[in-house]
Amino acid sequence: MTGWAARRRRKTTTNRVVILAVGRLKPGPERTLYEHYAARLRPPPEVVEIAEARGAPAEIRRREGAALLAALPANAMAVALDLAGEAPGSEGFAGLLERWSGRPVAFLIGGAEGLDPTVQARADHRLSLGPMTWPHFLVRGLLAEQLYRAQAIRQGHPYHRAWRP
Repeated sequence: MTGWAARRRRKTTTNRVVILAVGRLKPGPERTLYEHYAARLRPPPEVVEIAEARGAPAEIRRREGAALLAALPANAMAVALDLAGEAPGSEGFAGLLERWSGRPVAFLIGGAEGLDPTVQARADHRLSLGPMTWPHFLVRGLLAEQLYRAQAIRQGHPYHRAWRP
């Protein structure tokens, strides 16, 4: 057996992934993008949608933050998606997931007002998808693609082409 099929036999550990996200993803291109990549993940991620709060920005962040923390599994590695977080490359992200194997990983995605400081303080890790600001609904699709890419990297699948800049 040669090629990626031989590398696929390599033992890799998988993480149970939970995505805690503010807002309900309605039918449309963002949902289609998320579902396209989530369907490829083994095991598929569990998504918990948190209702969007109303009020002044600080109050919205506080309410949504409290709901995110309440939904966080007790033993999960909490990873806040935050513009100021670490921005690893795809191989680095795959390495983080490997390092975190053995416990569930919960990605916390804030709403339009961002994450409350209590969520950022509770996070075990802060992760950025780059210096650009992304709509919170689009972040789910980007995260699902990177989770799939990390899975492919860890399994030696040719989906990720490391030689490309």
